[in-house]
Amino acid sequence: MTPLLRGLDRLIGQFVAAAKWLALPLILLLFLQWPLRDLLHKFSREANDLGQVAFALFVAVSVTAATRAGTHLAADVLARRYPERVRRRLNQVGNAIGLLPWAMFVLIASRTVVLSSVRDLESFQDSGNPGYFLVKLALWLLAILVIGQSLVEIFRPLMVDDD
Repeated sequence: MTPLLRGLDRLIGQFVAAAKWLALPLILLLFLQWPLRDLLHKFSREANDLGQVAFALFVAVSVTAATRAGTHLAADVLARRYPERVRRRLNQVGNAIGLLPWAMFVLIASRTVVLSSVRDLESFQDSGNPGYFLVKLALWLLAILVIGQSLVEIFRPLMVDDD
């Protein structure tokens, strides 16, 4: 594996490992909504809005995490009987003709919506709280991580014993 490819793979791995910790504030914020609304009668919308941001970011990263774990977009029922080299080649082809073009399309097709939201620092519609633009930016995060992981998979050597 080339140093650039190895570095990209390591960077994505570190990003995925760090992002798993978003689950804790997400769970806490979801839990706190009811007591905040029913007992304190305030801050439940803020908890909900922060929870939406955490959820969007968590989901954006979890797609790549599932792909890295081999549990996403895998036709394992049929491919399980194929030799490892054939499965790796199918993975490369699937990334090259499926995931990479899709992720690039998402970046291009959402450009106007995401840039407009970021430029205006779009707020949540129901509460007026700032930060909704982060939910839209999560779409780009998802696409960029998929592009990065696809490049790693496409250019990873076919040899099974590489690192």
